[in-house]
Amino acid sequence: MTGTKKMKATGSLSPFPGSKIAGPSDIIAISGLAGSGKNTIGAEVAKRLGWRIVEPTFKTLAEREGITLMEFQEKAKKDAEIDKKFDSALQDECKGGRCVVSTWLGPWMAPGKPFRVWLEVSEETRAGRLARRDGISVPDALAHIRMRDSDNRARYKKVYGIDIFGHAGFDLLLKGGENATPDALADEIVNAYQKRKK
Repeated sequence: MTGTKKMKATGSLSPFPGSKIAGPSDIIAISGLAGSGKNTIGAEVAKRLGWRIVEPTFKTLAEREGITLMEFQEKAKKDAEIDKKFDSALQDECKGGRCVVSTWLGPWMAPGKPFRVWLEVSEETRAGRLARRDGISVPDALAHIRMRDSDNRARYKKVYGIDIFGHAGFDLLLKGGENATPDALADEIVNAYQKRKK
């Protein structure tokens, strides 16, 4: 079973830059650290609702440039415009509504007031997933996700003042996602979203 929790804001909210932009109410934004399953679960949620999936990634941009993901992240560290252009394009993609966003900063950057979801999954589970997907050892996968998590957290703080480890203001926190299937988690998200709409 997952440890599902309806989030309540406590203390000062993490900033949500996207909330400053007028946007439709029918957006679900799912995030989580590397290997948490946000893209897989996001696709399942979109399928259930008949919505679009919005999932631009740095990995895709790195492949277009013929460099590794970590090399591209190094470029982004030195040039804040890379993140800003990426997130501006994401906001444009969301304008029509009826979409599920499954990117690192989706809950913070999607316009308006999206239904914000955080997937909390253990390091060990996330590393195991990456190892199986990319055909690398678990220790190498663990080192990779720790570096990505740390680099992204530091970069988002520098560029936007956002701490991705803070989830005050989120609508739903799914803990222990390693113990549930993507289908089960997608069902939980859709059910929670539909309850909010009533």
